[in-house]
Amino acid sequence: MAESPSTWLAHWKRYIRTIRAPRLVARAVPTASAERSIMSLESLFLPLLIVLLAVPMFLQARKQKRTMQEQQKLQNSLEAGDRVMTTSGLFGTVVASTDDTIDLEVAPGVTTTWVRAAVREKVVTDTAEDTAVDADTDTEQEAAPVATETEAKDEKDTAEVPASQSTAEVAEPIEKQKTS
Repeated sequence: MAESPSTWLAHWKRYIRTIRAPRLVARAVPTASAERSIMSLESLFLPLLIVLLAVPMFLQARKQKRTMQEQQKLQNSLEAGDRVMTTSGLFGTVVASTDDTIDLEVAPGVTTTWVRAAVREKVVTDTAEDTAVDADTDTEQEAAPVATETEAKDEKDTAEVPASQSTAEVAEPIEKQKTS
């Protein structure tokens, strides 16, 4: 015989309650060991969070302290004649220094006063590239035929130029290049 939909629905709900009822009771009453494991995880959360935040901060502080010590050591070692680069990218030669300022010669006869903290680094004039270029030119000169008189004269001129002066050549102005 056909049951009405409401009777069928009532039977279905009763069946679902009997299936789920034991699970709900099991979840509602946790065992003592389950409570202890939950409490131990909760008690570890705060110390773990503190460690995860404190360790990177500690390492960053050490790195910053080391960098500051290196910068202080550099600034204290500056002497007259040192070639330096400032934080703004200006290259100059140290002429004189006091406790908190430094005088830099940025061009022949042009001296500026800077705060000592503005010096970023010492510039090394003899680099590995320079020595490699010198070695290449030595081997080329040995293999090359005898130089002409003008080349020999140019080499003498460059050898006589002091290290403080530049041997760079200045290009013609653009206006003159266009007319030629």
